Amino acid sequence: MLEFIRTHRRLMQFMLLLIILPSFAFVGLESYTRMGGGADTLAKVGGQNVSQQEFDAAQRQQMERFRQMFGEQFDAKMFDTPEARQAVLDNLIAQKALAAEATRKHLTVSDATLQQAILSIPDLVGPDGKFDSERYKSLLAVQGMNPSMYEARLRQDLALQTINGAIQNSAFAPKSLAARLSDIGEQEREVQELNFKAADYVAQVKITDQMLKDYYDKSAGRFDIPEQATAEYVVLNADAIAAQTTVSDADIKSYYDQNARRYSIDEQRRASHILITAAKDAPAADKTAAKAKADSLLAQLRKNPADFARLAKENSQDPGSAERGGDLDFFGKGMMVKPFEDAAYRLGKGQISDVVQSDFGYHIIQVTDIKPAAVKTLAEVKDEIGAEIKKQLAAKKYTEMAEQFSNLVYEQADTLKPAVDKLGLKIERASNLTRTPNPAMAPNAPVNNPKFLAALFTDDVLKNKHNTEAIEVAPSTLVAGRIVDYKPATKRPFEEVRAQVREQVAQAEALNLAKQAGLAKLAELKAKPDHTGFAAAKMISRKKSDLPGEVTLAALKADATKLPAFVGTELPGQGYTVIRINKLAAPAAPDAARRQAEQQQVANVIAQQETLAYIDMLKKKAKTEIVKPLASVAPAEQPNR
Repeated sequence: MLEFIRTHRRLMQFMLLLIILPSFAFVGLESYTRMGGGADTLAKVGGQNVSQQEFDAAQRQQMERFRQMFGEQFDAKMFDTPEARQAVLDNLIAQKALAAEATRKHLTVSDATLQQAILSIPDLVGPDGKFDSERYKSLLAVQGMNPSMYEARLRQDLALQTINGAIQNSAFAPKSLAARLSDIGEQEREVQELNFKAADYVAQVKITDQMLKDYYDKSAGRFDIPEQATAEYVVLNADAIAAQTTVSDADIKSYYDQNARRYSIDEQRRASHILITAAKDAPAADKTAAKAKADSLLAQLRKNPADFARLAKENSQDPGSAERGGDLDFFGKGMMVKPFEDAAYRLGKGQISDVVQSDFGYHIIQVTDIKPAAVKTLAEVKDEIGAEIKKQLAAKKYTEMAEQFSNLVYEQADTLKPAVDKLGLKIERASNLTRTPNPAMAPNAPVNNPKFLAALFTDDVLKNKHNTEAIEVAPSTLVAGRIVDYKPATKRPFEEVRAQVREQVAQAEALNLAKQAGLAKLAELKAKPDHTGFAAAKMISRKKSDLPGEVTLAALKADATKLPAFVGTELPGQGYTVIRINKLAAPAAPDAARRQAEQQQVANVIAQQETLAYIDMLKKKAKTEIVKPLASVAPAEQPNR
């Protein structure tokens, strides 16, 4: 990536949000169609309001998308920052400004374009090439939408993308600019190092008691013992409710009878095949040749069926199965293309088909085993059904119990016992809690949730010993707690940490002496160039260097119009390095493909800058007004008790 792009991270982050957030497929779009107003309005754009509810929904969507992108590496704290929250608000404002412009320009999206966009969504087109309308509706229903709601929003999003695309596609990077940046990126420099290591100056350090005391006093929490709390807490979730739920044998039998199809196993077949490929649109001559080869192999198999596996290994053009003698393992109906499936289900065990044509080419199929249709007995699935019924009952009871739980922990503010007794829950205890999640604890543990910890360390809970409110820490999971023991942050006594302070002061002083020596040498070399004491010369570039990152960056950024050139840089925790730049060199053969890619990168950055400028213009045109800056939005305050 070009240095220019690396230094524009904030721009890239904003554009990432701009690209991600409008991609609304199967996400809660309806939250964006609500018009906010009144006290919860954050901004006004072109006669539309950006409400607190819209902002909250957009932030949740963003976090969920990042969670899906980063998987186990996702850390909510990385994105829950003032800058990220401001980017979400800016993005909502940009969307409404774009929408207002689309309305002014009477931009519309045709039914054909809308249909094409929906058909491109993964998993909505079945193996038979038909659109699965039932799956489409069910996916929308999960988000509380129907096709009309979704399609209206998608039509709007496509219109916004049209405006964005028109701006971005008009941008271009001058070849001279891209070439200059590529030249800089590929330039090599011959450099030498002269290191001033802090370890070499430790013996020269002179430390006084006053230096130690001053360092200790200015340590800014370095020697603090953080505040800690022990808390009692209660969790209400589906598991807790299910544990209290009993299911009778009659209920299980009734469920089994009503869902008999679910416990049925269709007939499955195991087959091997030999495939001679011929694409659907292949020339007739190629198809004829492929068919002839398949016919020849079939003739051999008719004479000696036992040769099937050998002939498959030697001739089949299906790389996935050829090495296994053509074996495809067991499959049921709907798992293979229709011509193949029809032929396989007409054969008996051990029989070989005629040549079967599909879109992939020509198959010869041998059925090697058959699993007849079967039905699992009630005894086999009794536990599974019982657990499923409990889960369903718990989900139905959760809403009612959640309201009771919230009321009980709020109304009986000094104890969790009423909630425990009324709802059949249990009190748990956790120690050594701080205001931030403990990385050594399971991140999904309710008591390790950032929202719960924030509520636990509020003044009302700390000073008044009240319960927290019921905090939702996961879908259908509420937790409330109270502090039973609290230790405020304290500073370790000076004498207890004296040795540690001395070590740190010695290191800091040694680093300073190394830096002063390095700066003095640098000034001397600039006045009178010399190579004495420098290490062996090395060629470095932005793409390859075995020097420390700070040294590489300093050497490549240095003004090298007059050689030899000298520059210095600190090495954190190690010392100071003076760098001598002897000569510059361009690569013998520039990488044409890389240069083309870099030119496209520059064009993309220019396009993004022009898009941002265009959106800023639209915001002004829409008379955007920030009604309530994010800094004034209180983060879920505790109500008065």
